[in-house]
Amino acid sequence: MNSDTTYYQAINPATGEKLEGEFKNSTREDVDKAAKNAAKAFQAYRKLDNETKAKFLEQIADEINALGDDLLERCHLETALPIGRLTGERGRTMSQLRLFASVVREGSWVDARIDLAQPNREPLPKSDIRHMLIPLGPVAVFGASNFPLAFSTAGGDTASALAAGCPVVYKGHPAHPGTTEMITGAIQKAIKEIGLPEGVFSMVQGTSIEVGGNLVKHEDIKAVGFTGSYRGGMAIFNYANSRPVPIPVFSEMGSTNPMFILPRALKERAEQIAQGYSNSLNMGVGQFCTNPGLSFYPKGEKSEEFLEELSAQVSKTDPAIMLTEGIQSAYNKGLEELSKNEKLMVLGEGKKVDHKIGVCSKVFKTTIDTYLKSKELSEENFGPSSIVVETTAKEDLLKAARELEGHLTATVHGTDEDLEEYAELFNILEQKVGRVLVNGYPTGVEVCHSMVHGGPFPATTAPSSTSVGTNAIKRFVRPVCYQDYPESLLPDELKNDNPLHIWRLVDGEFSQKSI
Repeated sequence: MNSDTTYYQAINPATGEKLEGEFKNSTREDVDKAAKNAAKAFQAYRKLDNETKAKFLEQIADEINALGDDLLERCHLETALPIGRLTGERGRTMSQLRLFASVVREGSWVDARIDLAQPNREPLPKSDIRHMLIPLGPVAVFGASNFPLAFSTAGGDTASALAAGCPVVYKGHPAHPGTTEMITGAIQKAIKEIGLPEGVFSMVQGTSIEVGGNLVKHEDIKAVGFTGSYRGGMAIFNYANSRPVPIPVFSEMGSTNPMFILPRALKERAEQIAQGYSNSLNMGVGQFCTNPGLSFYPKGEKSEEFLEELSAQVSKTDPAIMLTEGIQSAYNKGLEELSKNEKLMVLGEGKKVDHKIGVCSKVFKTTIDTYLKSKELSEENFGPSSIVVETTAKEDLLKAARELEGHLTATVHGTDEDLEEYAELFNILEQKVGRVLVNGYPTGVEVCHSMVHGGPFPATTAPSSTSVGTNAIKRFVRPVCYQDYPESLLPDELKNDNPLHIWRLVDGEFSQKSI
């Protein structure tokens, strides 16, 4: 193996051993070449017809599928995620590519608007004014550690950027470089199959922050998609805003995803809620950005049964391996800090780790007074730990909700009567999060037209956006207005005869008709 620091190897998190294969740390010159190729490709790709673009996205999905079990096996070695989980994630990756293909093929997502001229209007004539969304330009996408397929090389950020008409320069996550190279190969095969410029997708790798920093600061990059930590997301955000020409950054940075258990629901379903809570908390070793890291429950009838069942469920969990040594170290450090707080009681703890690699689940309990005086208790500890907070009055729970920062999700468990009585809670939560759930659990993000995976800062740097669902495409576009344009110069989406047969807003009414 090459000992040159120019190269690095992936680490098997289950054994700590280096895996086969060497990967190059991309240089500033590599990043420059990728970004310039993307900028060159953009001029052709942005004008690509919808059908060809849709076929390209579908071809990527087909090429990923053609990688077969080799992809799953390599990904398993690099992440310690079980094959079953990775099989599902591969399916999700391919499904969202095909979903965006259907959005592109239908075409109405461009938000075409036409206000026809009124030359005889008094006192002044009105011009012909038309509007649509156009792609921003090359997008830098950063891979996520916890989703090596669905939020990485060909994941949602890449799929939505390509669907919008933007080439992608992808920064691979150093935890799974072999998986990154395999998916990159699949995308490059799709590019050749469809006959597109090779700069439509490029990949850079590296273990240092310089690679990502050079990419974000490159003048040809016009937007950034990121899923990861608050620290990483804010570093990218600051890079982007320190440029001579700042660019938008769509960073999804994590969340504690508070859960509120209302009195009647607790009385009727204490054990059921506790079981679901523990299952959600420990899913994927707690390595989901929608993990329920904080919950509030009312002291009273059945509260002890709830706590006992939650403790019992957590205590049955086996130790598990996290994605990387760095993630594991940060999680354990977080547990140490929480354990030092004398106002926190350990409610339940998973089976002890009897070897160096692996972590255990842990749930703490505290009072509402302690929580409200300790801002740090609302911060994410990425992994299978959570804090349950005992409240004694309705106003306690509402106050806790009012003092929340931005989160990805909030969950409410309640009966019909609870939900009516606590209607104010929902008014508060919709101002705090991107997705509000009722009688469910936040882990599991459906890829569909109406999904919102985002939220106010610090959950994201762009609260008006989503990184999951078809609205994710609108992160990478901007509106352009065409005033008094000759018909021959108008994009097809805005021509009088509507050759694409898309839905358009014509003089304030939606229509697919010709003008």
